[in-house]
Amino acid sequence: MGLASMTGFARADGAMAGLRWTWEVKTVNGRGLDVRVRVPPGFDALEASARAAISARLVRGTCNANLTVSREGGQPLVKINEPVLDSLVAALDVLKKRVDATPPSLDGLLAVKGVVEISEPEPDEAARAAEQEAMLKTLSKALDQLEAVRRAEGDALERVLNERLETIEKLTKQVEAHPARTPEAIKERLKEQVAALIGAAPMLDADRLHQEAVLLATKADVREELDRLYAHVAAARTLLKEGKAVGRRLDFLAQEFGRESNTLVSKSNHVNLTAAGLELKTVVEQFREQVQNVE
Repeated sequence: MGLASMTGFARADGAMAGLRWTWEVKTVNGRGLDVRVRVPPGFDALEASARAAISARLVRGTCNANLTVSREGGQPLVKINEPVLDSLVAALDVLKKRVDATPPSLDGLLAVKGVVEISEPEPDEAARAAEQEAMLKTLSKALDQLEAVRRAEGDALERVLNERLETIEKLTKQVEAHPARTPEAIKERLKEQVAALIGAAPMLDADRLHQEAVLLATKADVREELDRLYAHVAAARTLLKEGKAVGRRLDFLAQEFGRESNTLVSKSNHVNLTAAGLELKTVVEQFREQVQNVE
């Protein structure tokens, strides 16, 4: 199983006995899994089941799932709100004693907001359960589509990340092969600098300068950073082959790449090494940016 991106969109429609519905599912990047489900009034019982279905399929990312429903063909139910009508008639009786006006007509009373209530017929429990089951099946289809989209984008991400790893490895080899980073070159460079200092200031302690040169030579050695960079490249390639939800671990490796490249630049004792180190930092940042999209 290859990588999966955290971004994607899917839509699936369903219908049953005059009822039509649509699920739209959208995911974006996130540190963990954040599922948000919106359902229309009267379908609140679906929310928990939909959330559980999504959580079982996704590992990371922010997911927004929206359900829209429309009912067709059913005769609407008309109901008189008798308490409101009684209150209205009582108020009119009081007003008749104060105002000389024509008594209100029936259609006038019925036109008052709240007197007449129109609602859709409610299905029985068995029909409601069948509708919810059908809606969850449609959600499953939407999630299938979403996974396919995220996998396709994950394949593209995997290719990009492998290219970045190849470049990181290539730059690491360039640094390793550069003559300026060998212990002999570092030693010779420091030897020349110490000789120049002693020549300029004969009063300086030669032994003390030698000790400082040894410390500088040790600090200038980037062998440890090179070994770690090679190890991180190998670990990242293993994770890419493993696939699944490896985004968090790749993000950790990206941070380690950055730490080693920063140290390498700080230890550089040659302009070419510095240039290679800066280029390495750029590629590492590109790797880190792409990793943010991996589930």
